[in-house]
Amino acid sequence: MHIRPATAEDVPAIAAIYAHHVLHGTGTFEEDPPAPDEVAARLARVQARGWPWLVAEDDAGAALGYAYAAQLRDRAAYRFACEDSIYVREDARGRGIGAALLDALLAASAAAGFREVLAVIGDSANAGSIAVHTRAGFAQVGLWRGVGFKFGRFLDVVHMQKKLGE
Repeated sequence: MHIRPATAEDVPAIAAIYAHHVLHGTGTFEEDPPAPDEVAARLARVQARGWPWLVAEDDAGAALGYAYAAQLRDRAAYRFACEDSIYVREDARGRGIGAALLDALLAASAAAGFREVLAVIGDSANAGSIAVHTRAGFAQVGLWRGVGFKFGRFLDVVHMQKKLGE
């Protein structure tokens, strides 16, 4: 596996990975997968600000997952805090790809000037994401109960945080 910055050529694979999570998972509360042109616009917005968007690929160059960090909120006061997002291709889960992406993303986020990173995890039953973040040194700092609604049920949101630097 190799982790590198995402490019426009990665958009179809990123869109496909995310579409699966939108349609079948509770890690995101989006209910309709964004079209590839919207994914391309999101990628461009993140990279235009100098923030990291990474892709993990196998030896053949196929995308296994992706991760990015973006400023927590638009207001200037939040310029040193980011939120991470990590998605792994369904058939590649359980192989350490999410953890490797998170490790690389933390380093890239610190290099981009962020000093705090937050994970906003959809569904308190999302044990995999919670475990990956806990292993990376994140601590749970909050829980919003029943604020999301997807697949006919109310879902919690887990907030985790890690300090990156001074």
